[in-house]
Amino acid sequence: MTVEITRSDDPTEARRLRWTVFVEEQGIPVEAEMDGTDPGCTHWVLREDGAPVATLRTKVIDDSTLKIGRVATLAEARGRGHARRLMEAALAEARAAGLARGYLSAQEEVVGWYEAFGFVAEGGPYDDGGIPHRDMWADL
Repeated sequence: MTVEITRSDDPTEARRLRWTVFVEEQGIPVEAEMDGTDPGCTHWVLREDGAPVATLRTKVIDDSTLKIGRVATLAEARGRGHARRLMEAALAEARAAGLARGYLSAQEEVVGWYEAFGFVAEGGPYDDGGIPHRDMWADL
């Protein structure tokens, strides 16, 4: 298996992956997924043997914080560490750039997964697209 990670300001490929995972699989409303914040973000795509199978997006906010969002892996590619590879790459780049913190909004069922990267949940759960989420922060 050959794995390649690319990053771009063009969200086209990432949106296709997100549509499959969030809209078709999880039933998130289209207007919640297509939230208008793709411009200005970096869209990371992981390819397995040339096929795009996982994605996330990042954006630097307030000059010191990396916001991570839309972490998604196609069902047939789960369990092979692809989302972990994307997170590690994004966090490494943020550290290299001197950013101080990471922020994300995690689906409540995967809070524990993000904790493995040093993220800590703050505040209670809230609804986002019909799914309970928690805000999480990490010192980089």
